[in-house]
Amino acid sequence: MSIRSMLVAAGLASASLYAAHADGLRPMSAISIDLGEVSGAAYYTVGRDGFHVVTTLAQGAGTPIRVVSVLAPGQRLAFSTPRQEGAVEIRRDGDSVLVRKVKSVSN
Repeated sequence: MSIRSMLVAAGLASASLYAAHADGLRPMSAISIDLGEVSGAAYYTVGRDGFHVVTTLAQGAGTPIRVVSVLAPGQRLAFSTPRQEGAVEIRRDGDSVLVRKVKSVSN
């Protein structure tokens, strides 16, 4: 199965989880990410050093990019594109990972 097919399958399987408000994510449960022309999926696993968030994004049929981040409690990461208004933020809040759309990426 190609990366693109896996992204589409993960996106379709979890499309109902993604909304404008913050959604809690469970370990190994994928959630779709839509940034206009760029889309993909994210999931996380629990490690000794933190929560390992794996995000795979691609533009159309282009080469996917995989980003792996380790989040400690209170940390967050955000994805945005120059052409799309808004961003997607993935944040660790204690033992929970929340995914939400935000208006902009703040420092």
